[in-house]
Amino acid sequence: MSKKTHSPFTEDFMGALTSMIDGLFTNALSDKEETMQPQEVCETEILTPVYESIEDYTEQTGKRFRMTKDQKTRNLTREEAFAETFGGQN
Repeated sequence: MSKKTHSPFTEDFMGALTSMIDGLFTNALSDKEETMQPQEVCETEILTPVYESIEDYTEQTGKRFRMTKDQKTRNLTREEAFAETFGGQN
């Protein structure tokens, strides 16, 4: 079997393409990554629940509140699970 040779244009094009791709990966993987800074949380965000109750959640989202598997295995009531998830009271 004979080895297929490429035209000078194809070799130049492939070289340029490879160089561009290498450059993109070098830039993407360089040390320019910014470290994540913790965001400041406003005190009102912590104290104010997003939803006041399960009914409020349903009214605002149009969805039924669903407990997680973990909450079910811990035998929480829906109200306890809701308070754990959103900090609301029912």
